[in-house]
Amino acid sequence: MPAAVRAPHFVRSFERGLAVIRAFDADHPELTLSEVARACDLTRAAARRFLLTLADLGYVRTDGRMFRLTPRVLELGYAYLSGFTLPDIARPHLEQLADQVQESSSLCVLDGDDVVYVARVPTRRIMTVTITVGTRFPAHVTSVGRVILAHLSDEETDARLARAELRPLTDRTIVSVDALRAELRRVWRQGYAIVDQELEEGLRSVAAPVRDRDGEVVAAVNIPVHASRNSLDSVRRDLLPHLLATVARVEADLQDLRLTGPARAASRDSGRHR
Repeated sequence: MPAAVRAPHFVRSFERGLAVIRAFDADHPELTLSEVARACDLTRAAARRFLLTLADLGYVRTDGRMFRLTPRVLELGYAYLSGFTLPDIARPHLEQLADQVQESSSLCVLDGDDVVYVARVPTRRIMTVTITVGTRFPAHVTSVGRVILAHLSDEETDARLARAELRPLTDRTIVSVDALRAELRRVWRQGYAIVDQELEEGLRSVAAPVRDRDGEVVAAVNIPVHASRNSLDSVRRDLLPHLLATVARVEADLQDLRLTGPARAASRDSGRHR
């Protein structure tokens, strides 16, 4: 969030502390003080204070040189996961889908301008990054993000596109606001999204939206595949029907539930592109 639009209540130091926690991931489970400072754009002195505070609280441990998170950080997300029933409902259906198509499947929700993986059934690794529950990607460049964005109001979509960093991740990435807006309208009309090697070379992904009992899009399910094994035609012909059937089963299980918390907030302003 740019400093010029931060509210008076915004606590900069709290933001920096969270950034230090987020600096650790599956590819960087251990970091030095200098690496944390560089990743979070902090001075070494500031990074040291944050790391030692987290260590005092039990969220970080260190051998004097390397720092790593402790399992206690799971407490930070427990309240969210324990009150959010959608991943639990979707997981058996994701497992069935992965078994049917012999590809990974995931459930994602929108959080700010990113999509966050909240459930995942992996079968094989096809990306250079490791995807786990909690992994985030910019929504506009992912299939799951696009099916969710496609069902927001035009005003909300315009606001998101205006602040999105449309940089080319590959030579296929859509970097024009007008082209991306047109793609979102197409996604809304057809009811699914296919992203072809825009996030990473060699990666294709198809996604469909998940609606709650009120018809609002609260999440999306996707199947990522390697482009060398799956043409666009085969994705539509062989994978999409299984994906849509899976989403229908998830939605059927949601009929007697009312989602609360992040999923509801993410879909509160849902609308249709016309």
